[in-house]
Amino acid sequence: MASAEAKIHKITLEDNVHASTLFGEQNKHLRQIAHTIDIEIHARGTTVTLKGDAISIALAEKLIRNLYALVEEDYPLFPSDIDYAINILSNNDRVNLKEIFLDTVYITSKKRPIAPKGLAQKKYIDAIRKFDIVFGIGPAGTGKTYLAMAMAVSYLTTHQVNRIVLTRPAVEAGEHLGFLPGDLYEKVNPYLRPLYDALHDMMNYEKAARLIQQGAIEVAPLAFMRGRTLNDAFVILDEAQNTTSEQMKMFLTRLGFTSKAVVTGDITQIDLPEGRVSGLVETKEILQHIKGIAFVDFFKADVVRHRLVQDIIEAYEQGK
Repeated sequence: MASAEAKIHKITLEDNVHASTLFGEQNKHLRQIAHTIDIEIHARGTTVTLKGDAISIALAEKLIRNLYALVEEDYPLFPSDIDYAINILSNNDRVNLKEIFLDTVYITSKKRPIAPKGLAQKKYIDAIRKFDIVFGIGPAGTGKTYLAMAMAVSYLTTHQVNRIVLTRPAVEAGEHLGFLPGDLYEKVNPYLRPLYDALHDMMNYEKAARLIQQGAIEVAPLAFMRGRTLNDAFVILDEAQNTTSEQMKMFLTRLGFTSKAVVTGDITQIDLPEGRVSGLVETKEILQHIKGIAFVDFFKADVVRHRLVQDIIEAYEQGK
């Protein structure tokens, strides 16, 4: 990006070991930053030289200083974290990344910390801690279900609840569960697969299976929630855009004492028959002013999957 108007700015970091970790093996992290921000970056010792336009230099410096502060806290820096950090600071350069990335929700069986990767995720986690009913609404890939699962497992393992209940409406196949072969778990498994995937990503298979067998983790189709009262539980309703008004009301009134409920969904992906109103859409209109209930909205900018997912979502939006 060499040009007559390009500016040069130098940053000197304090510790050689931390600087080396930040730069990455053979400076791969710096190359990633340079490519994404469209700036030239060179490192020598603990000094980083930035060359580009003033706005890009300001963003790169803010990014490098924030990432360095994370590394000082022994944060395991991954390439994806750099993408998330650039996205966050591009939208709000006053953010302190430590307040987001170091807010560990749960540490998996593989010793990998699960923490927010953006402002919306941080707001979501804080809302779950503060409120008993939280709605996370937005596109796929924003971490709504995954973070809810992490919070649920954290609450269970620290004995803040006695069980986790995972539920999801089964509408995609257009069949009634009673006519499907097998017992309850075999019937609902295909619909709850994403929740299982998230659960097994956080704890080993044997432990998860044991907790399910003991009833500490329960999976059930939404239809089987009717008539129950869920005390001392962390309840997750996934794919809530596919609930009817009656199903949503039924679910929300199942909540018992010392319980939490997290409802996730994407109102752009409703699979209900034509003419049926989504319970999730209706709920946002009816309940958003009730104290003790929080609504957290996610947008395509909050996608934390492969960087192409955000582009795919945007392309579909433009194509409509």
